[in-house]
Formats: sequence, structure tokens, C-alpha cells
Amino acid sequence: MIEQASRLSRQHFPRNLTVSVPSQKHYDTEIYQNRRKTFMTMSVTGSHCSLMCDHCGTKVLETMTIANSAARFQKAADHLVMSGAQGVLISGGCLEDGSVPLERFMDDIRRLKSQGLTVLVHTGLVKRPVARALKSAGVDQILLDIIGDDETIRQVYHLNKTTEAYRESLAILRQEGLRAVPHVIVGLHFGQLLGEFHALEMIRDEGCHQLVIVALMPLPGTKMADVPTVLAQDVGRVIASARIMMPTTPVSLGCAKPVGPEKPKMEIMAVDVGVQNIAYPLSETIRYAKACGYTVQYHEKCCSLPA
Repeated sequence: MIEQASRLSRQHFPRNLTVSVPSQKHYDTEIYQNRRKTFMTMSVTGSHCSLMCDHCGTKVLETMTIANSAARFQKAADHLVMSGAQGVLISGGCLEDGSVPLERFMDDIRRLKSQGLTVLVHTGLVKRPVARALKSAGVDQILLDIIGDDETIRQVYHLNKTTEAYRESLAILRQEGLRAVPHVIVGLHFGQLLGEFHALEMIRDEGCHQLVIVALMPLPGTKMADVPTVLAQDVGRVIASARIMMPTTPVSLGCAKPVGPEKPKMEIMAVDVGVQNIAYPLSETIRYAKACGYTVQYHEKCCSLPA
């Protein structure tokens, strides 16, 4: 499977690898160091989330700038512009229906985009009026996780929905002319593969501009803190399947990857398959890519964005 995927990558893409190191995380190796505050994240709900998903439990939200009111949003936006930021990811916790409450921030999002920043938005399950408003605001990309199993939706996300809700969100984004960048989380079902390949099928059927594969990170303080680490071979299978199903779609290995001995192996597999982008890779991965004949370039933006 890896070799078949690699052949397809060589057929459709040049041997270029973009290394993404946005500044919401410090990256400092002997090869490259990122700068401060070039690309930041904001949460329109602060650290609140109605779902309290087992894999996150709001821990990810706690790393974001609080922008849960018009005043706080504007303050955060002004700080971004003054600090010379290139872009921003607007995110937040979900409501009980799986959506991020973005409606009251549309004017703020439009104003932020008009100031020259690249604006990415994490929507969760998206409603058509929200999609239309985001299109009108001129946002650059919509990021959303695609879950391919009903049990995972119920048990991990505590959400009374089915996989068709995620397919519908992708369809709405396509129909409204937005650039969708779906994410597939390998091992989301308590460290096991369950639904990842169905998620890829839905993404293939609905279409996307870029695909991001990430791996479950067992975060301290969450209900999944002690789940087994996702195996590199499972991540490799999902990446290879994505390439085989969508041979001309750019694929990234995103920033969420578990620490430990599986991480370097999954990054090497990503290079072997022929991904276009890896976020925060290890130095050994960069050296391996160069040895394989890749031209490596760096940028300090999300891995969903081209160099």
C-alpha cells in the first residue's frame, strides 16, 4: 500500500516538502527556528465547550487567546495586527449540536480579514447560514474534523449525531464555495482504528482542497490520557489510503502527533508516501526527506496552507 501511494504521489506532485511551524508552538532545532507571533489561534468561547470530548476536555482551548466577546475579540485582533502576525486560526469549543458559535463574530471576522491577515476558521458541524456568512467575510479556509463512525461520535464527542452530519457539513462548504480542509484523527476511538477509512471515503466523495491527517495525542488531564499510543503503521495506512483514494489532493501530516518512539516512524512513513506538508517535524525527518531527494521549504503558517 505504501509503495502504491508513493507511486501516485510521484506521478502527481513534485518532490517538494513544506515544513509548517506556526508560532502557536515554539519550534527550535539545529535546522530551523520559528519566530514569535506570526500565526496565532483565538477561541470565541474561551476555554468553554459544551461537549467536553474525551480526547480534549478543553485542554486544547486553554492554549488559545480568549476572544469570547466583541471587546476581547477586537483586543486580540489588534494585538495580532500590531505584532505583525501573518494569520490566525479562529476556533472555539462546540455547542451541544457540534457547531462552534461563530454567528455573532462575523463582522469581527470580516474586519480581521480586511486587515490583510490569512484567516482560517474551525467551524465544527457547519450550518448553511454560517457558511454563507463566512464566504461573504472572505475567510481563506474552513477546518473541521471528519468522524467516520457513529460510536466514536457518541462515545468520544458525546454528540447525538451520525456520520451523515459530517458529510452534510462537507457538502454545505462545497456548495457555498468555501475551501474546506478536513482533518482525520487516527486513533480517535480510544487509540483504535475505527471509522478513519469511512471518513476518507466521505471526504473523497464530497471533495476538498487539502487533507490533513493527525494522530491522537493522549493529553494529560483528559479521559484519554492513558490510552495506548497510536501505532505508526496505522497512521501510515491512513495516509497511504488517503493518497490512493485522492491521488491529486495535497495531504499534510498535521501538528497533532504523540511523543515517543512512534512519532519518528510515522513521519518517515509520511515522507515515504509523499505528503506535501509536515507540521513540526523532527530534525531526523527533515534529513531523511532531503536524502530521499526532496526539496524542503519552511513556512510559519498552518499545514493546511501552501507555502
